[in-house]
Amino acid sequence: MVKLTFCGGAGTVTGSNYLLESGSTKILIDCGLFQGSRFCEDLNYEPFSFNPEDINAVFVTHGHIDHIGRIPKLYKEGFRGKIISTEPTKDMAEALLLDTEHILSLEAGKHNPLYDIEDVDRVMHLWHGVPYHIHTEIGPFRVEFYDAGHILGSSSIVVEVEGKRIVFSGDLGNVPAPFINPTEYIEEADIVLIESTYGGRIHENLDKRKDELESLIKTTMKAKGVVMIPAFALERTQEMMYELNELVENKKLPRVPVFIDSPLAIKLTEVYKKYSANNMYFNKEAIGLIRKGDAIFNFPGLSLSLTTEESKAINDVPPPKVIIAGSGMSQGGRIIHHEKRYLGDKKNAILFIGYQEKDSLGRKILEGEKIVRIAKEDIFVQCKVQATSGYSAHADQPQLIKWIREFKKPIQQVYITQGEPENSEALAQKLKDELGVNVKIPQSNETVIL
Repeated sequence: MVKLTFCGGAGTVTGSNYLLESGSTKILIDCGLFQGSRFCEDLNYEPFSFNPEDINAVFVTHGHIDHIGRIPKLYKEGFRGKIISTEPTKDMAEALLLDTEHILSLEAGKHNPLYDIEDVDRVMHLWHGVPYHIHTEIGPFRVEFYDAGHILGSSSIVVEVEGKRIVFSGDLGNVPAPFINPTEYIEEADIVLIESTYGGRIHENLDKRKDELESLIKTTMKAKGVVMIPAFALERTQEMMYELNELVENKKLPRVPVFIDSPLAIKLTEVYKKYSANNMYFNKEAIGLIRKGDAIFNFPGLSLSLTTEESKAINDVPPPKVIIAGSGMSQGGRIIHHEKRYLGDKKNAILFIGYQEKDSLGRKILEGEKIVRIAKEDIFVQCKVQATSGYSAHADQPQLIKWIREFKKPIQQVYITQGEPENSEALAQKLKDELGVNVKIPQSNETVIL
């Protein structure tokens, strides 16, 4: 008998965490942090719905904190099994978890620390990196990673156990991505869990996203203003660097100071550089540029602001300039200092290039609030506010439906996960109407027998 429990990622976008049990063997798919209006949500401090000591292995779809952020807590509470992901995900994990530990320690408030630096170090000793399509066996479970096309090293996970083939989509990519390989399709499954972050939405103007970026920067440069781009340190920042490199190298943009103001993004970019010549992860276009000698994450005018002093020095550089900084939803990080300084000037612009969680500062600005609270001050929003879904790392509704459609044999059951309720419900209805599959939206901590 195989049991599946939705320990996180059910009824919400974040906190991805699924428990599979067969006999005495128990594995997890992801063990992520819950994120929302506050980075440090109370849900993260609640006990796991299982005994961490009983878990034999954790298989990780990708490096985003809402998929890995509670693994050190798992260790702290007794887990000593294997952690398995692709090699890029493993390489990114330590920097991401250490950064998260620092933020959590600042925001813990009434709670004891979720975990500490030593827990992160011990977790990394349990972590193993494997290529795509190499089978890993843990007890009766046989596990294989497919390329999800979401971020570097991201995976969909196929689990075979007791004659069942169970597929966890992970986060599926928005195709085409600027430099990583596209989403792989999987031909056969009995049970499928599919994310629904954009399950009710359609990304507009995918083919025009670079034109929109170019146009906004040119317009703001002409006004001698500042372009602020809140960007997640993982993938979004590297995509911006790649796109700006192409625009500058092809003289579509005049030289303008571009600042990457995120120590974490700078560290993660080194991981991207490590794998940039590997066609397992990077697409043909990117590989071709690299072989021609193009440093795809570097261009004239680019500055990396690693230290606090370098970050503060950005203020001394007169406009026009472009500032790319974390966090992607303006919930912390260095972007809030620039927003506090520049949101009130009509000459400036802010461009949102990723998902904005409900109640986040980014969502408030994007939805048109004219006064926002930053660092205990009311800040007037008078700059131009623009968003492009073209740079989202997530598949939209048509791409999610296509991923299900590509299975060659009928699926017994589809579970809709990792979405706000309206997006999960919209995707569920579309899948029923268009493909006639059995669809269910599970509840948090619901257990099903497969």
